[in-house]
Amino acid sequence: MNGGLTIFGAAAVAPMLTFYEPERCGGDFMVAFAGARFASSVHRSLAGTWPFGVIEVVWAGVAARRWATAKTVAATAQARVP
Repeated sequence: MNGGLTIFGAAAVAPMLTFYEPERCGGDFMVAFAGARFASSVHRSLAGTWPFGVIEVVWAGVAARRWATAKTVAATAQARVP
């Protein structure tokens, strides 16, 4: 299980690092970043470091909220264009 957990952890963290910078470019990257944060939270909880898992899930929520806010702002701006 330990080897599988390590692989899962690497698979969770690699996309988080990959999508961190381009998340500023658009919604798809924000959703991917939030998903990677959530996967990292699951990994940390399974690894027995649940306090870090809680922090990761909070960060996933922050990223998801940023995505929802950006989506709302974009829809509002598009609705105002004649």
